[in-house]
Amino acid sequence: MLLLALDTATPAVTVALHDGTAVIASSSQVDARRHGELLLPAVDRVLAQAGVRLDAVTAVAVGVGPGPYTGLRVGLMTADTFGLALGVPVHGVCTLDALAYAADIGNGPFVVATDARRKEVYWATYADSRTRLTEPAVDRPADIAEKVAGLPAVGAGALLYPDTFPAVHEPEHVSAAALASLAAERLAAGEELPAPRPLYLRRPDAQVPRNYKVVTPK
Repeated sequence: MLLLALDTATPAVTVALHDGTAVIASSSQVDARRHGELLLPAVDRVLAQAGVRLDAVTAVAVGVGPGPYTGLRVGLMTADTFGLALGVPVHGVCTLDALAYAADIGNGPFVVATDARRKEVYWATYADSRTRLTEPAVDRPADIAEKVAGLPAVGAGALLYPDTFPAVHEPEHVSAAALASLAAERLAAGEELPAPRPLYLRRPDAQVPRNYKVVTPK
C-alpha cells in the first residue's frame, strides 16, 4: 500500500503518505485562505520527501469534513482527480475522527470541535480516540454547553470558546498523518470507508442575490 492522504476541511492544508505500516512523509500548513494555492505544492513536497512518484500511489484518503464549503471542496476535488487519473480508490474519512485519533487525552469520553465560523462549531463526542458516539453537527457553543459539560475537548473550535470548552487538549488542527494512519488501520481491519462526499452540514456562504432585477433586451 502507498496511501496518499489529504485534508482541507479546516485552516490546515495537510498531506501525508502512508506505506501500510507507518507514515513516511507529511506536510502541514495553516492558512485558511490559500487551500487551493498550497495543496498541490504540498503533495509534490511529500512525494519528494518519500522519494516516490505520484503514479506509485495505490489509494487516496481525504477528509470529508465537516468544514466550510470553499476549503473542503479543494481537497475533495483534488482527491477525486487523483483517483480518476491514477485509477485508484478514493476513501473518505471524517475530519473530526482524524482529530480524535491524534488526541492525547487518555481514557474516557471527550469532544472534538472545529471552527465553523458564524460563531458556531462543528463537533462530535467520542468514547475514545477510535470510537465516535454522536454524528457530526454544527451548533453555537452555548447551545451545546450542557451536552459537553465536563468533557475535555480537542480542536481549534474548542479554543475559541473557553466558557463551553474549559479543558482543551492537543491537537489544534487536523493532520493528514493521523488521517492516513486511521484510514490505513481501518482498511487493514477490512472496514469499508465512506465515499469521499462532503459533510457540509449547512448551506454554502455564497448565495444567489435575492430580489435582483432581471434585465432582458428589448
